[in-house]
Amino acid sequence: MMSDSAGAIAAAVQSGETTAVAEAEAALARIAAYDAIQPQIWISRTAPEQVLAAARAVDARIAAGEHLPLAGVPYAAKDNIDVAGFATTAACPAFAYQPEASSTVAERLAAAGAICMGKTNLDQFATGLVGVRSPYGIPRNAFNRAYVSGGSSSGSAIAVAAGLVPIALGTDTAGSGRVPAAFNHLIGFKPTKGRWPTRGVVPACRSVDCVTVFAHDTADAGLVDAVLAAFDPADPWSKPLANRSLTPRRIGVPLRRQRQFFGDAESEYLYDRALDHLATLAQIVEIDIAPLQEAAQLLYGGPWVAERTAAMAQILTENPDAVDPTVRAVVEAGWSNTAVEAFNGVYRLAELKRHADLMWGELDALAFLTTGTTYRVAELAAAPIALNSNLGAYTNFVNLLDMAALAVPAGTRHNRTGFGITLIGPADTDRALLTLADAYLAQANLAPPPPLDLEGTMQTVKLAVVGAHLKDMPLHWQLTSREATFVEATHSAPTYKLYAMADSVPPKPALVHSAEGGAAIAVEVYELGVAEFGSFTVEVPAPLAIGTVTLADGTSVKGFVAEPRALTGAEDITHLGGWRAYIAQKN
Repeated sequence: MMSDSAGAIAAAVQSGETTAVAEAEAALARIAAYDAIQPQIWISRTAPEQVLAAARAVDARIAAGEHLPLAGVPYAAKDNIDVAGFATTAACPAFAYQPEASSTVAERLAAAGAICMGKTNLDQFATGLVGVRSPYGIPRNAFNRAYVSGGSSSGSAIAVAAGLVPIALGTDTAGSGRVPAAFNHLIGFKPTKGRWPTRGVVPACRSVDCVTVFAHDTADAGLVDAVLAAFDPADPWSKPLANRSLTPRRIGVPLRRQRQFFGDAESEYLYDRALDHLATLAQIVEIDIAPLQEAAQLLYGGPWVAERTAAMAQILTENPDAVDPTVRAVVEAGWSNTAVEAFNGVYRLAELKRHADLMWGELDALAFLTTGTTYRVAELAAAPIALNSNLGAYTNFVNLLDMAALAVPAGTRHNRTGFGITLIGPADTDRALLTLADAYLAQANLAPPPPLDLEGTMQTVKLAVVGAHLKDMPLHWQLTSREATFVEATHSAPTYKLYAMADSVPPKPALVHSAEGGAAIAVEVYELGVAEFGSFTVEVPAPLAIGTVTLADGTSVKGFVAEPRALTGAEDITHLGGWRAYIAQKN
């Protein structure tokens, strides 16, 4: 898969080190290869001969002396953004139309030498943060296809994460350019409203929509911003370009009691670790985010849902069955909003915006987790609206309050999906956020993203064992018979006590979380298929059980825990540091 950035490709093509044609041929080959994995990330694609013709035109422009900042860079565009020569569908075939011209952003990319490889899949009408609401199939997380890609800009994120193109356009109303970035280890750049024109973009909520870009690094995001950020007099929402400085002295984060991780202990650990890195750059200040949360509720729980209804009014009236049932359930609620409710919403948002504007007098930036957790595709099918809402807990307020935001990676869950934070600043601090992100990423020194899921075999569970299931112990066969794979020998976090249970045959330990007097206990971690893990769990006898164990590196895995009755008559062996030491002592 591709390893070069957009900046590196453009520089090489511009200098003559390579050609736009060669880069186009390589991109076509990558896309064809990934078709065997996830063809559903695309809704339509540029024919190879058209790609090569566009590339030859770029090479001719360079030969004529033009300087092209995106010379020969292949890119993808979300299919709610008009690109001449493609139908725009917004993931609804009955809605599809043929635009007379490209959107402003597509025109500017072409003028800079970029080449559109195709239009990508999305949550229909850009309504969703999950990526599963499309008749064109479900794009799945590039690193674990059991999990959602994030949405609504699902296909665009996967096209970049899978290395098919170095950059891809998305859109963002409630987090659609940030959530997929977090899940797929990407940069998600959401500019200030009006910084990038939205002319030629199918509206979701026209007054707050933004075009975004996915990239592997901040340099590419900044390169795209330099091309797209300019006033468009034909766009009523465009505004003159401005760049505000930002000196990160005080960074706001939610009060600990307000942080929602939805049961995801790994996300909690990774967020705390990210804040530790940021604390080396600025003072971390806990703030009451209730006003921001109230603003967020206006987007789907208030009159702004009627703006989505207005954008889809014709198809909802004339052909409602063409709309995804979940999308329709969300958007049809807007019919019941009254003009009085709309004005009251405008008034309340103005009050909340004033609060936010005053907040910037005390803070230089915010650093929120992008999402509190992630979900499997199967989980979304069972509770599509509730779980989608969870993913927007930290993103929905940003556009309504006219803020700039930049989603950046902040770690990897044990299931290989990405966790991210979002740096948020006042309007027009876009370039300053890129600089802050560079400082954070240098401090965090994150490991590279894990390998892509090319086999579709990542529906597994990691399990920490502490006693009789260790290698060469009496019950280890229960793992080997399920083809469990050894991952590592490590230790728990230093917050556990270990006991030798009384009258247990064969002898077994009890691992108990303890806020005081705990220690790091030796464990072995294995990986099992989901079905095999389920059958293993059934065989665990009381008073033992399978719960969640935190490892020394802060990640969480499934593991043996004990009910209180397991300690009756048990011997505290915490000081020995592990079960093997206890058995050796007995022998």
